[in-house]
Amino acid sequence: MSVILSAQNEEDSIGAVLSEVSRLPIQEIIIVLNGCTDGTYGIARTYPLAKIIHYPDPIGHDVGRAIGAKMASSDILLFVDADIPITAQDLMPFVQAIHQGVDVALNDINPYLSTFDRRDDLSRCKEFLNRSLGRRDLTVNSLTAIPHALSRKAMETIGYTYLMVPPKAQAIAILKGLRVEVCTSVNVVERNKIRKTNVGQTNPVAELIIGDHLEAIREAMDICGSRLALTDNQRNHIAARRNRR
Repeated sequence: MSVILSAQNEEDSIGAVLSEVSRLPIQEIIIVLNGCTDGTYGIARTYPLAKIIHYPDPIGHDVGRAIGAKMASSDILLFVDADIPITAQDLMPFVQAIHQGVDVALNDINPYLSTFDRRDDLSRCKEFLNRSLGRRDLTVNSLTAIPHALSRKAMETIGYTYLMVPPKAQAIAILKGLRVEVCTSVNVVERNKIRKTNVGQTNPVAELIIGDHLEAIREAMDICGSRLALTDNQRNHIAARRNRR
C-alpha cells in the first residue's frame, strides 16, 4: 500500500507521523511538501520509503493529496495528515477495510461530536450531503476528515482531479456505486492543530469546506436531478388527496 500525506511546515510533528506509518506493511510514503520554509524536508528525506514531491508555494492539502494519489503505485491508498501522529494500530483498520473489499474507508468522527442542535454549519453540511445521496448511515463522515483510505478501483472510478474537492469525490463514489463505509473511530477532532485559519464561528477553512460541499451537491444534482435522493413528501400528499376525491 501507499501512504500519502501533504505537509506545510510540519517539522514538529512529521517525524512522529512517519515513524508510525513506517510500522505498517507499506510500499511507499508519498510526501507532498508545499510552501515549506522550515526543516520538514530534512526530516522527510531520512525515511527510505519516502518519495518527496516539492512545491515552493502553498497548494493546499486537498490538492497535495490528489497529486500524491496520482503518483501512487499501490492498490491501497492510505491518507494521513502530517500534523497529527496516529498510531499504526489505529491506522490498520482502514487498510484492512480496503483489503476486504471496501472502496472508500472513512473515519467515524460521530463519537467526538455533540448533539445535532449544537453542531456547527460544517457538520450539518456534511450530513446533508450524505442524506441527499441516500446515505444517511454515513451521517457527518466525510473524505474531508483523515485518516481515510481508498482502493485503486475507487481512484480510477472517481478520478484524481475530483480528489481536490473531497466532498465531490465522495459524492461521485456514492453515485458510481462504490462501497463507501465508515471504518473505525480515530479522534482527530480534539487533536486538530489550532491555526488562525480554522478558529472562530466563520473561518476560512470552514468556509472553504462548506463551499466544497455546495459544489458536491451541484455535481450530484447535475447527475441525478434536483431532488437527488430526497422524496417530495408534500407533493406526494397533495397527489394522494387528489386521488381520493
